[in-house]
Amino acid sequence: MKKEKMTAVEHSDLETTHLQINTRSTMTRNMALLFSTASGMAVANIYFAQPLLDSLASEFGISYSSVGMVITITQLCYALGLLLIVPLGDLFNQRRLIVAQMLVSVLSLILVGIAPTATVLFIGLAAVGLLAVVTQVLVAFAATWAAPEERGRIVGLVQSGIVIGILLARTFAGVLTDLAGWRSVYLVSGVMMLIITGVLYRYLPRADRKRVSISYVNLLASMFILFRQERILRIRGVLGFLIFVVFGTLWTSIVLPLSTTPYNLSHTAIGAFGLAGVAGALGAARAGSLADRGLGQLTTCIALVLLLFSWCFIFFTEYSLILLIVGIVILDLSVQAVHVTNQSMIFMVRPEARSRLTAAYMIFYSLGSALGSIVSTNIYANAGWNGVCLFGASISALALLYWMITYRFTAQITGTSDVK
Repeated sequence: MKKEKMTAVEHSDLETTHLQINTRSTMTRNMALLFSTASGMAVANIYFAQPLLDSLASEFGISYSSVGMVITITQLCYALGLLLIVPLGDLFNQRRLIVAQMLVSVLSLILVGIAPTATVLFIGLAAVGLLAVVTQVLVAFAATWAAPEERGRIVGLVQSGIVIGILLARTFAGVLTDLAGWRSVYLVSGVMMLIITGVLYRYLPRADRKRVSISYVNLLASMFILFRQERILRIRGVLGFLIFVVFGTLWTSIVLPLSTTPYNLSHTAIGAFGLAGVAGALGAARAGSLADRGLGQLTTCIALVLLLFSWCFIFFTEYSLILLIVGIVILDLSVQAVHVTNQSMIFMVRPEARSRLTAAYMIFYSLGSALGSIVSTNIYANAGWNGVCLFGASISALALLYWMITYRFTAQITGTSDVK
């Protein structure tokens, strides 16, 4: 399949951003675990608010129909950070960029923790979302240092940390809120982020980068050029958008039925449901290995079928918590398997532009999560849990249909056709 002709801007960009790293370099397990831990801690910051929605609504006078905006603002700013900050990883020293973002994140978390009004709260959460994109700089950095034959496995391992961070964020937030109030969640996280920043500064790999002449504006423009030229990015980006609409729908709205009659669960109990989704981390690691073996399409197919099936269990949340847990395990496993497979396929193209590829793809992720958050809370306010489940199942079915329509194109681009 022929590529479109590069523009002068892109050609200059690709020549000047070559990272001087041995293509056979491998990443030690301890280093991969450090990347995974730091990524999980950073991304957790944008999910702390999910089990706290009722507390935030009560303290700041926000209605249930509007409280989803707390999550939406964070996710939209996360998308803005993906657009404006993550591409800098292809331009500047990634190690310094990571450390700087982590330090400013600490200040943002403190601001949320001491917020006196809803306005200050929203400003702090917006900053937290904007800076949490350091997670994606870490993913791109890890993919750059990993050898080609292990890239999917390494990305999967780092993604496992992200999944665990997302899910344990709810447990962490719930326990601390019950012990010391919701503000302690952000203040304790700020201290932990400061500690991990010191570790990253000490141990992150160092690499020499050629001086570049491309401007920041042209760097951002080249990201849109990548989006226009790389069909696999467009296809997998839309698929990522759909699966994270589903993800945001479940994890934002689930706190509402669990905190009311007949359950009336505490923040700790609600947050503990995040533990059920840790199985998604196992799926993420395994999906990366399957992608390395050329089985990404088969993995995607199975995961999307399971994603739709998960709503058969989640539908009965108001009658059985056991069925809810089963549904959560299946849903998280499915979403993360598709997510890692998407990234592994996208990283096959343009090695010199992995930060921009990551940013372009993750914008779809963030917008999907934001849409799922705000729509699901509005649906719950007007149509109850049954309406939320119908919406989640419909988007899941749409994702499966979209994969079926685009299967042939993806197989042609990646050279794989593992689903007969």
